Amino acid sequence: MLGPHELATLMVIKSASDQIDLAQDEVDGLLERQLIALEEIGSGVRRACLTLDDNSMLRAIAGKY
Repeated sequence: MLGPHELATLMVIKSASDQIDLAQDEVDGLLERQLIALEEIGSGVRRACLTLDDNSMLRAIAGKY
């Protein structure tokens, strides 16, 4: 089960992935659960993005099936 910090991190990644600190413990947990992935956007710069499962989960939480 995800905690409130992990859910908040998912919402930030969805809306402003460039604002997330990839060194956060929540990011590691989300990566382990395969709810987010890291993509390289150039010159070794990486950002977090939602997986399909995670995007579906956030829509369900928000009541937007």
